[in-house]
Amino acid sequence: MVMRLWTDGSAIQRAGGGFVVLNDKHVPVIMGKEDKSTNIRMEGMALICALAWANDEEAIIQTDSQFWIDVLQKYAPVWIKNDWTKKGGPIKNLELVKLIYSLYKKGKAEIVWVKGHSDDKGNEAADEWANRARHGKGLASALLFDLSKSGPEDIVESIKALKPREKRG
Repeated sequence: MVMRLWTDGSAIQRAGGGFVVLNDKHVPVIMGKEDKSTNIRMEGMALICALAWANDEEAIIQTDSQFWIDVLQKYAPVWIKNDWTKKGGPIKNLELVKLIYSLYKKGKAEIVWVKGHSDDKGNEAADEWANRARHGKGLASALLFDLSKSGPEDIVESIKALKPREKRG
């Protein structure tokens, strides 16, 4: 059976950000926050966590972040050929770009764009939970991460260390 996940990130300038990964029942399985973040970083962290959660299983990950889909499918393949450089200056959030691209290439997940705020129940729930995560309000059954205490790579390792049955929640 193919795993289905929804992701979203939320941030308000100077007020921090939050991210979430929802399961097929639209219940958070992973939530996190970061002080002084951006929406792009939080969307990226949500996808990183979803890819780590799926690990080597087939999955459909739905996101409203066209930016990250473009990074994975258009830009990163070129940047990697150019030793992680691009014309016009440095690649922003390079550590996230490298991590998400590595997880994406090694995994079996398909990342699918869904239009935000368009009555997709999973996307609407992800938006709501990402905003809650930004405020530090999690769900007791979800894995909770604070990027001020754990780096993205540490979070990926924590997620991957879970036994498969623990991921079914």
